[in-house]
Amino acid sequence: MKRFVVISCICFCVCTLAAQTTPKIRQLEKQRNELKQQIAESETLLQSTKKDVKSQLGNLALLSGQIEERQKYIQTIENDVKAIQQEISRLERDLKSLQKELKEKRQKYELSVKYIYRNKSIQDKLMFIFSAEDFGQMYRRLRYVREYADYQRLQGIQVQRKQKQVTEKANSLKNSRKAKEDLLKQGEAEKAKLEAQEQERKQILSGLQKKQRSIQSELAKQRRSADKLNAQIDRLIEIEIEKARKRAEEEARRKAEEARKKAEAAKGSTETSSSAKKETAKTSVEKLEAYKVDSEDRRLSSNFEKNKGILPVPITGPYVVVGHYGQYQVKGLRNVKLDNKGMDIKGKSGANARAIFDGEVSAVFQYNGLTNVLVRHGSYISVYCNLSTVRVKKGSLVRARDVLGEIHTNAEGETILHFQLRKETVKLNPELWIHR
Repeated sequence: MKRFVVISCICFCVCTLAAQTTPKIRQLEKQRNELKQQIAESETLLQSTKKDVKSQLGNLALLSGQIEERQKYIQTIENDVKAIQQEISRLERDLKSLQKELKEKRQKYELSVKYIYRNKSIQDKLMFIFSAEDFGQMYRRLRYVREYADYQRLQGIQVQRKQKQVTEKANSLKNSRKAKEDLLKQGEAEKAKLEAQEQERKQILSGLQKKQRSIQSELAKQRRSADKLNAQIDRLIEIEIEKARKRAEEEARRKAEEARKKAEAAKGSTETSSSAKKETAKTSVEKLEAYKVDSEDRRLSSNFEKNKGILPVPITGPYVVVGHYGQYQVKGLRNVKLDNKGMDIKGKSGANARAIFDGEVSAVFQYNGLTNVLVRHGSYISVYCNLSTVRVKKGSLVRARDVLGEIHTNAEGETILHFQLRKETVKLNPELWIHR
């Protein structure tokens, strides 16, 4: 009966744990699924079929962005395979250790069973107890018989528990090996898709290489437009910085006035007067330092900085980064150099721009028939360009992920948000601040 109970417990454990995976695998799978979903969604973005240079450049940027995402996904898979292999090695060591412990406990249990079998009859136990020379020895023998029976039961329970641990570890090892095999297959499939995308990219490049003059003309046109837009953004940011400076000066004057009043009220006490003078001197130093933001702006700036690398993407729905920050050469095209003050994010038609952090709308302005929004987060300012409609106005308070407006879809069917991030007049790389 006891043997039947043990076997039943083991079978139950096997059935229950067969579908389980280790916490490590579940964590890796969650991270991988997020990337996989982003790639799947980005592949739904429509590409223009037009053959003009502008359209082909757009297709090249979109395809390059998708290739980057797939390369990142393949790298994630390879890293996960290594992590799972480490998990497999650890599980194998643990399983070997548990099997050794189980073997030792079984041997002890078998010895106790054999001893009980040799002394199984009630008569043998009674004879052992009543053959004692005195009552004290009889009591000790009775207690020994009871304790040995308890010991045997405990040994049986320990064997069951250790068997359960061995079964769990073996199932975890089996699941880890299967997860590794599945990942390797998935990695091969993703590499095949990447090769197909690389071939498609080569075809686009081949077509563009024959239109070098047209490319330079199109890029020069885009550069002139971007320069005008950036000049307007710079001017508005300078105005916003000047407003912040005036707020800071006003706060300094208010603190100085409060300190002066305290000093006058404390004239009767020499000690208090000395303390008040020190406070006045401290306030004067702060004023001389001429800090550029007031206390509220400093608080917002500090909170913003703490979220570096985890700020939300400023676009709703599936997206692909088609333009990176800074100056860089377009791979595959001779003498084609881009200079981006922010990043360009392609989304689906109807996608919205959304705030990356709590703040106040400091400007809403028009350029080339489209609307652009500036949101101030203390010393930091985020910029959202190419909106067809907006839901906010100057002075509006927004929270992180609040929709600011709908992104314009151009004649080529492209819905691209141009996004910038500044700290006062300093241009920052927004890709370092956003979680992707």
